[in-house]
Amino acid sequence: MRLKQRKRGISKVWVVLVLFACNVTVKSGRHTSWQQYGGGADQSRFMELKQLTKANVSRLQVAWSYPTADSVQYLFSPVIIDTVMYLLAKNNSLVALNAATGKELWIHANLGGITWRGINYWESKDKKDRRLIFCLNNTLQEIDAATGKSIANFGTNGYVSLKEGLGRDPNTFSRVQSTTPGAVFENLILLGSSPGENLFSAPGHLRAYNIITGKLEWVFHTIPHPGEYGYDTWPKDAYKYVGGVNTWGEISVDAQRGIAYFPVGSPTYDYYGADRAGSNLFGNCLLALDARTGKRLWHYQTVHHDLWDYDLTAAPQLIRVKHEGKWVDAVAQATKQGFLFVFDRVTGQPLWPVEERPVPSSDMPGEETWPTQPVPTVIPPFTRHVVRKDDLNPYFTPEQKQHWEKRIAAARTGLFTPPSDQYETMIIPGATGGANLGNSAANPGKGLVYVASMDYASVFKLEKLMPNEGPMTAARNNRAQAVYAQYCQSCHGANRGGGLGPSLLNLGTRVPLENFKTILATGKGQMPGFQHIDEKSVTDLYGFLAGIQSNEAMRARPPKPEPLMPAGPVVASGGIAAPDSIAGRSSKMMRTYPEGVKAPEDHYTTDYGLQYSNLMSPLWSSITAYDLNTGTVKWRAPLGQDERIAKLGGKGTGIPIGSQRKGMIVTSTGLLFATAKGGRLYAFDADNGQVLWTGNLSWETQGLPAMYQVKGRQYIVVSANAPFTNETIDRSNAPGALPRSYVVYALPE
Repeated sequence: MRLKQRKRGISKVWVVLVLFACNVTVKSGRHTSWQQYGGGADQSRFMELKQLTKANVSRLQVAWSYPTADSVQYLFSPVIIDTVMYLLAKNNSLVALNAATGKELWIHANLGGITWRGINYWESKDKKDRRLIFCLNNTLQEIDAATGKSIANFGTNGYVSLKEGLGRDPNTFSRVQSTTPGAVFENLILLGSSPGENLFSAPGHLRAYNIITGKLEWVFHTIPHPGEYGYDTWPKDAYKYVGGVNTWGEISVDAQRGIAYFPVGSPTYDYYGADRAGSNLFGNCLLALDARTGKRLWHYQTVHHDLWDYDLTAAPQLIRVKHEGKWVDAVAQATKQGFLFVFDRVTGQPLWPVEERPVPSSDMPGEETWPTQPVPTVIPPFTRHVVRKDDLNPYFTPEQKQHWEKRIAAARTGLFTPPSDQYETMIIPGATGGANLGNSAANPGKGLVYVASMDYASVFKLEKLMPNEGPMTAARNNRAQAVYAQYCQSCHGANRGGGLGPSLLNLGTRVPLENFKTILATGKGQMPGFQHIDEKSVTDLYGFLAGIQSNEAMRARPPKPEPLMPAGPVVASGGIAAPDSIAGRSSKMMRTYPEGVKAPEDHYTTDYGLQYSNLMSPLWSSITAYDLNTGTVKWRAPLGQDERIAKLGGKGTGIPIGSQRKGMIVTSTGLLFATAKGGRLYAFDADNGQVLWTGNLSWETQGLPAMYQVKGRQYIVVSANAPFTNETIDRSNAPGALPRSYVVYALPE
């Protein structure tokens, strides 16, 4: 008999620590440097620097910039250690710069496959041992922060294989490393993973490694093994074949208590769960672990048996609030579905009631939806939750409006409406949120949380997944590679792992051929249509992306070109090379269920339904400020402006997909900085949402901004290196435009 859903669990031994915590006066640590990804262990993006104020922020100007010297669209967030900035540029080279001038100090070239959102930093107590920590092609590696050279005695021959330690044959995994760099706690690096969203992808177990030796110190099974808590919320053999349940988002650490807070993603496959009946712990959980041991302290599941790709990704925000007359150390979790959950940081108890509300059941064969889903009752959501014809985009043409009115009338709508192959399902927010990675920040001591979000609907319909048609010849494979290089590579990356566009690895397990043909012909999201590509080439391209390659085709691949050395003080290149069995795609990927598992008769798939970012009326992207002393919204403001709508007289709309891949910084002087689609850096009054200053960049912004101080001068650095899209004004060719660069702002000297 399956365990009834336990949305919250607290370990018995934790009671001792709870009693201890009651006598602890918690003060927020000094937030004066940006030494880790996201600024610091708590991921608050809060800075206690005093030079920039509401009175002088309008005087910000470009202090210096550093060209990336390539066309790569870097989502990288720099870290700054004392007077040195570390960033990624020049064909994925790790570069050390003087943080006050931008002068190059050293370059470690050609780190293709590095975690693209950032790195982390660790130093010994005497500061003689200083290391940069990152993932590279399914390995964990380190570089000496002073010299830029790889630390060869780390792990085994300078690396640790991330395919090991997951409880399955490592040769069956293709991709394991995360797109974010994890978190540092004492002598440990805490890691999640990004195994993909395909059927039979790797499990997303959480791990901690010794920073000095590379030893695996602990593993937490997010898909529980026999005898572990939560095992009975799955089929008995699920731990052998279910993938995902991973943390690819931002890990927050309460360094004083030694607690790590992991926002956990959904199981695979995301939209059809006939092979994973149950509530599926620890999928979609905020999970509090003892950072030293990996022991579960408490958890809260924000979606049961997820069928909508509602991963948790935004950083859990660690705050202190006055609640019912008492000071409480709390944690706030923003979600893709537009809710903000707030818990006692130590016990996991919600500060305000959360109701389990009945939701629709599925009509798909074998699917067992969970009967209820959790909904906060006091804290207002930061997005809308209803798709209705009265709320359609007012800038639609009459024909567009009539088209969508008919589709809405024929569809089933609602936040937790299960997908079907019989009709379209329309939900808002959709698969990207709501809140996503990088979209939360806080003033921890005042109990204020800021959420950047999108009102972005998903429209999808399931289709039966058909078996692959067979191997491709070498000639067909080469033709497909040429088509990919010409039309796709600039956005989806040379290795198909994603960049401006999403990852296309293992596309065949997610998108049927007919869907692929439609998307390629008509476009999707920011991608234009390519109707001129002939059908044979389209079919071959699908085969190439879906991994339908014969041994002959694999042998026919041209050898990799020699890496190019960038100009400048190069001290090393390529990190530590790992064997292809670790760094590359596996030839033994899991294709079928383990023996004895009762598998579904058919599988169903869909795309993410994200072609319709501006389906509903504005606001399309915004920042919502919460005062969690009272559980109320303090203010809400648009984030960005759709320039096409501005020409029609529309103002304050936000931009479709406007907050994705962006971030915020909060200061103790009452400022909130936010990057936004359209190549802009905004300074808001953190008390009321008023825009105090706007910096117009020459290229689209990417990744999280960072803030630091050198010799009393305060700086903000922004990555601006992506092309503009139709909703924005292209300033890349304007007089005085900078090349693709990291741009650093400061007050005049």
